[in-house]
Amino acid sequence: MEAVSEILARAAGTGVSVEQHFRAEQEGLAAVPVEGAPATLRAYLPGHDRRAAEAAISEVRRRLGHLTAFGLRPIGELQIGVVHEEDWATAWKEHFPIMRLGRHIVIKPTWREHEPEAGDVVVALDPGMAFGTGLHPTTRLCLVGLERWHEAGLLRGATLLDVGAGSGILVITAGLLGATSLCALDTDELAVEATRENARRNGVDVEAIRGSLPIEGRRFDLILANLVASLLVELAGELAGTLRPGDGSPGSGGRLLASGIYIDREPEVRRAFAAAGLRVLGRDQETDWVVLEVERPGP
Repeated sequence: MEAVSEILARAAGTGVSVEQHFRAEQEGLAAVPVEGAPATLRAYLPGHDRRAAEAAISEVRRRLGHLTAFGLRPIGELQIGVVHEEDWATAWKEHFPIMRLGRHIVIKPTWREHEPEAGDVVVALDPGMAFGTGLHPTTRLCLVGLERWHEAGLLRGATLLDVGAGSGILVITAGLLGATSLCALDTDELAVEATRENARRNGVDVEAIRGSLPIEGRRFDLILANLVASLLVELAGELAGTLRPGDGSPGSGGRLLASGIYIDREPEVRRAFAAAGLRVLGRDQETDWVVLEVERPGP
């Protein structure tokens, strides 16, 4: 699944959705993924440039064909279809359950009911036409990392930037956990609109901007970057320049959670971060996906 997801992510810059099989819990109001069960992966391409879309589809077919030569788990047939904008949100709802991540974070679709437990941080989310639901391991790794930052006292009063915000799931969770100055970047206007609407829904103040790094004249205590390895390598210098530098003492610098790293690409990302003056503090892994926690240690 991870290798196929990486191939689709390269073709579709907006991201990849993973629709896993779930086991119902809490009288059918929540669900947990069934390990080892087949999953459906979807990537969406803009339809206004037909030639570009056809070229991307051809490249995906070629790369998937190469995967089959390695004797991996069976890969189903690539299916192509047209999704009209008015059908998107409805199609998502069927595959978006309530999910509990870490110890206290609950991602709740707006159309489902949930009775929170003591200490729960509930994020009410409607992804609309933007990606980011908490279903993919890369997003789950970031959410668990955010919870660790919260427990370490790093979020309270911090300035935070989410690069590639999608639906806004990460930046909104950070706000609910205590970060107070929140900025979200995405190159897709639909994602920017989804972030703004979801932030409003959760009572979180987020400055959502269409664009990418750099943000001239601004530095942040914390950065979230749930992208893909190639983009993390490309943006390593910009990420470093956007983080608040430390004073030279351990743990004083700004922190980055970098996710979307397929395990085979981890050494490449680490080299790019080191060249940009960033220091890796730790890592976490789910299946074949890795998140790196990184610090900018000095001026």
